[in-house]
Amino acid sequence: MRVPRLERRIGLLFAVSLALLAGLFFRAFLLQVVQGSSLASQATSQQEDIVEVPGLRGSILDRNGQPLAGSEPGATIVATPYQIKDPPAEAAAVAKALKADPDEVLNALTQPGGFAYVDRKVDLKKANAVEALGLEGINQLPDTLRVRPQGDIASQVIGAVSDEGEGLTGIEAGKESILKGVNGEERLVKDGAGNPMSFDTIRDAEDGKSVQLTLDATIQAEAERVLAEIGEYHDPVNASAIVMDARTSDILAMANWPPVNLDDLSSAEPEDLLNVGTSYTYEPGSTFKAFTVASALEDGTVTPSSTFTLAPSIQIYDRVIEESHPRGTVTLDVGDILAQSSNVGAVTIGLEIGGRKFSRWINKWGFGQPTGIDYPGEEQGIVLPYSDWSGSTIGNVPIGQGLAVTPIQMVQAYGALANGGILRTPRLIEKIDGQEVPADMGHRVVSPEVASEVRDMLKGVLAPGGTASEVSVPGYTLAGKTGTAQIATEDGYSDTRYVASFMGVAPADDPAIVVSVMVNEPTNGHTGAEAAAPGFGELAAFTLPYLGIPTDQ
Repeated sequence: MRVPRLERRIGLLFAVSLALLAGLFFRAFLLQVVQGSSLASQATSQQEDIVEVPGLRGSILDRNGQPLAGSEPGATIVATPYQIKDPPAEAAAVAKALKADPDEVLNALTQPGGFAYVDRKVDLKKANAVEALGLEGINQLPDTLRVRPQGDIASQVIGAVSDEGEGLTGIEAGKESILKGVNGEERLVKDGAGNPMSFDTIRDAEDGKSVQLTLDATIQAEAERVLAEIGEYHDPVNASAIVMDARTSDILAMANWPPVNLDDLSSAEPEDLLNVGTSYTYEPGSTFKAFTVASALEDGTVTPSSTFTLAPSIQIYDRVIEESHPRGTVTLDVGDILAQSSNVGAVTIGLEIGGRKFSRWINKWGFGQPTGIDYPGEEQGIVLPYSDWSGSTIGNVPIGQGLAVTPIQMVQAYGALANGGILRTPRLIEKIDGQEVPADMGHRVVSPEVASEVRDMLKGVLAPGGTASEVSVPGYTLAGKTGTAQIATEDGYSDTRYVASFMGVAPADDPAIVVSVMVNEPTNGHTGAEAAAPGFGELAAFTLPYLGIPTDQ
């Protein structure tokens, strides 16, 4: 009887052993075959990390190759809050290394969850100081920094970049596809303790390409200095100064006031980032009279010696147009009308041209349409088609009312008067990735003779008896026109709000530069002669010798 019992025990033991063995085989099959690839992937992930390597954003250069904006390697400091052992002490240490607000750092280190940004776009010196602390739960991610070696000059023109490295405004946005780099990837292999062992490149990072502007950093800085003086004294809503090479139509400076700090956009309003020279529209006022006269000369309506007997005012339908200063009846030639900025004279010439023809001339000069300058968000101004003109419109437009322009449109049109009658698109981009961007050859608007005749007349604006007679540059003959435009409101033209402007050409007989100064709602003197013309004089006095332009006197 014992033998069968023993045999049953042996059989039971064998069956159990066989079941255990089968279980082991099944477990091995499950791990190696069914879950093998997943487990292998998890094992690899515990030993490897894929690290993104940022591609540097391309540089924005001035015409001489000086960097206005560039990029350099940096880091973003991040935290794993649940790994922080002593938040107050560690926050104080990290804040000291970053030169940051300790309360803001502490807030990041005590965030719920497993990830928090401590500081973004940190330079490598600060990043190394944080790393030297050796704090668990404080890590770094590769990043890039946008730097501006020339400071904040041309800030609105250059534009802002987001924390993610994308262009938001200006050239940064307009040339995003060229400037933006392509991120690469590296495989970081770690040992069992998590220490880095090696880096393997998966995909190389590609840096963005450069964009070279026509701006000259030295002239740009001077333009911003002049605007800062205007801003301090006249306290306008905004202001613009543009300097263009009359020979090439290259923009040498495009300055804005007030300035904006591109490194701190938290307090900036959207309008603070706009480039006034291309985005602000205003009624040009008397600076437009040069085109009234040039148009009349070109189509033979008047000659430089044509004279007009002008009453103190002129009525056009329901509107009575007067001079800016009371006077009696006078006889003026066309040059005197420009030099003395006669409203009655300009309207009289406009009537001689006729409304339909004058409407076509406005379009020929490029108003009511973008100039085509390679800059995002350019406004086109406001010009009524002739079909929408009222009876009194011909009394408005010859004196620069009833239409709106941008500073860059005025620079383009005065450029045609300066270069002998060719209307060219202003050029702001000189090279992309080292390759020249062709300049616009333009098209003729008026003859060289008419352009020269108008410049001769505009000399009178800065001569004794002219509206800007106090402005001069020793050694150079200047030409230009003041503008003082009332701002249109729902109740008509304001008697207290003005746009003051000056358009200038220098030297007058062989122009090298065209300068625009526009001051929106100045105080302490609201006229173009008071608020804008002196800025032209300062810019001309600086730029002409700087460019090596010989004196003509």
